[in-house]
Amino acid sequence: MARHLSIVCTMIMFAFVLGVSGCSGATNPAAYHTSTENNHAAPQSLGSWKAKASMPTARASLGVGVARGILYAIGGSDANGNSNAVEAFSHATDTWTTKASMPTARTYLAVANANGTLYAVGGEDATGVLNTLEAYDPSTNTWTTKASMPTARCCLGAGVVNGILYAVGGAVVGSYLNTVEAYDPSTDTWTTKAPMPTARGDLAVGVVNGILYAVGGIGGGSNELDAYDPTTDSWSTKAPMPTPRSSLAVGVVDGRLYAVGGWEGGPSLTVEAYDPATDSWMAKTPMSAARTALGAGVVTSGLHPKLYAVGGFNNSYVNTLAAFNP
Repeated sequence: MARHLSIVCTMIMFAFVLGVSGCSGATNPAAYHTSTENNHAAPQSLGSWKAKASMPTARASLGVGVARGILYAIGGSDANGNSNAVEAFSHATDTWTTKASMPTARTYLAVANANGTLYAVGGEDATGVLNTLEAYDPSTNTWTTKASMPTARCCLGAGVVNGILYAVGGAVVGSYLNTVEAYDPSTDTWTTKAPMPTARGDLAVGVVNGILYAVGGIGGGSNELDAYDPTTDSWSTKAPMPTPRSSLAVGVVDGRLYAVGGWEGGPSLTVEAYDPATDSWMAKTPMSAARTALGAGVVTSGLHPKLYAVGGFNNSYVNTLAAFNP
């Protein structure tokens, strides 16, 4: 665990270890109980979960990315502190392999795939909040250091639209951010974009049809959903997520955004799906076990994409991997 407990997002993990709600405690516990009671009886048409091979290193607040059909779990925090572990999961064989370690061990980072390369953005290590950007090439199993992000931050989200990586929100010592900065891999440069409507950290980001969605978090509305259009550099607010959450994970399957787990007065097993076409949410089959500070990635096998929920925290670090079939 990182040492800088004055940083707002670090306080959340500290709270997990103590067994209290920490700065996510403003979440309404009634919303959590209502959603899980409804979802436990969910019919099969609302999706199903299946356990997969456990991740070798149990950890939370990690980054997850998918490249060439392989899911990568990157960094985070484990029982020994900040991690630089990189482990790759093959859905075809249901096995994990260890890959080249990330140069900078860190937690509360974001990971996104731009043009087949995985980028690990920001986070926190023993020295404090980072503006580090490191790129992993799956074809060579190597890392390179790229231009630093202008604003150092942890607990951010990241998404890619048309080959451009967007780093969204996050936290620094004492405050949350609405900062949005865009990285162009072709020029190794950053530019500042229109700020998110509400400053928040521990959010999740997903991209549907060229629109970037910032989901949940803490610091503003923990059920807030904001949409960013890169073509106009503008934000709009969408239908709020039914269950307010932070430290959640997001994946996109068949044009719908799935919000998975997180912190809602305690570790969550809630799964809710957002349809941009109707600006509406629907409850889905919950995970079999609650967890927060998890990661998510979507892997397509034939005509059947599946969302994978990776790692997290629930009284201890989790190495669970589960696949959701919508």
